[in-house]
Amino acid sequence: MMNRKPLILITNDDGFQSKGINALIDSVRELGDVLVVAPDGPRSGMSCAITSLQPLRVYLERVEENLKVYSCTGTPVDTVKLGITELAERKPDIILSGINHGSNAAIAVLYSGTMGAALEGAVFKIPSVGFSILDHSLQADFSFAKKYVNLITRQVLEEGLPVGTCLNVNIPKGDNIKGVKICRQTSGKWENEFMMSKDGSGRDIYWLTGDFANDEPYNEKTDEWALANNYVSVVPTRIDMTNHNYINEIKNWEGIIK
Repeated sequence: MMNRKPLILITNDDGFQSKGINALIDSVRELGDVLVVAPDGPRSGMSCAITSLQPLRVYLERVEENLKVYSCTGTPVDTVKLGITELAERKPDIILSGINHGSNAAIAVLYSGTMGAALEGAVFKIPSVGFSILDHSLQADFSFAKKYVNLITRQVLEEGLPVGTCLNVNIPKGDNIKGVKICRQTSGKWENEFMMSKDGSGRDIYWLTGDFANDEPYNEKTDEWALANNYVSVVPTRIDMTNHNYINEIKNWEGIIK
């Protein structure tokens, strides 16, 4: 038991056949036994959504030495729950989500199915990491990302993470990556989020689009600055959304609101 390989649970929000998840598998397969439980198709923007009104179906897609791959009809969070509680023979040592096609830096962490899965791993008190690359192309080149996926995974397996904390890792595209920066989430939001057009009947329809408005483009402590300067950004992200500093400021409400 002391010499057993780590069990690595892998998922994503782009589907089990995506180029990104297969790059993730290749990046860490040498590090342990790999169990993949991933959606059967794209589930981008699912955040922490779960399936509650219909049954989930799971299909065994691939079995190789130290690798088993399942597809699931649910969301990224569904796949983590099923992987941990139903499909894994023992508790995973680490959960990895990605590699996502496109950035999940800054406010995108709130919408990301990739990070929803990593946060769910943190709920189960399992060290978890979400990986993304700044390239939306289905043919994105993940070769330069693999090194950082492997090294960060090794570090987390060795040191663990605080309970309730996962990592949001975003990787620039290309071969000129300078290294890693430990950052915080950038303040900003999306603007001009919809493009209106017409359907075949002349009725208005809306397509999600938009531009990210960075409130602090020159702040070297943020993930967007790191990525703009060709560093891998690593943001420790918590499931506890409490503003602890604000609690004492409104403590007097207990005597006002009765």
